[in-house]
Amino acid sequence: MNRIVAGALALMLCGAWWSPGVAQAKPIQIVIETSLGNIDAELDSVHAPIAVRNFLAYVDSGLYANGQFHRTVRADNQPNNSVKITVVQAGQAPARRAEHFPAIELERTSVTGLHHLDGTLSMARSGPNTATSDFFICIGAQPELDFGGKRNADGQGFAAFGRVTRGMAVVRAINTAPADAGQRLTPPITITRIRRVP
Repeated sequence: MNRIVAGALALMLCGAWWSPGVAQAKPIQIVIETSLGNIDAELDSVHAPIAVRNFLAYVDSGLYANGQFHRTVRADNQPNNSVKITVVQAGQAPARRAEHFPAIELERTSVTGLHHLDGTLSMARSGPNTATSDFFICIGAQPELDFGGKRNADGQGFAAFGRVTRGMAVVRAINTAPADAGQRLTPPITITRIRRVP
């Protein structure tokens, strides 16, 4: 069995850690270390346990080391979208894309009670239940990314699971960095690593 997959199964077997009995659990603190500076964030494992467990599986497996912020979406590069958003998107190390965990169930904001506000971390996806390693950070409130929002035609929204607590200046610098017409950052912004804060 692939050791990455084995690690994922071990994490899932520890799912009781996110059981209702720990409703008073404190947010999990992380640091996203990038070539432009650090982004501190906290993850809400009480309201979004599936997304947080998935994200931490990638963190703990080191799959975000040498990862990238590879996409920026802003007013000047989404001419074909009637519903505009402002986000930056990141993912695991390109050289390790083959090492990934199974896609996760979509935790809708209508269930979690979380929303896409300034600094929200959320899982990127195409269809429902397709999110793996890619995540994005909102710049400004983005209600069209919540359940019922119109950015995705299916109206199911995206799985918010955390928020930036320090480093939004870095997020905004990524958002305004050079990019091609396809929203791809040129060059990508390197993620040195993502780590938990004890």
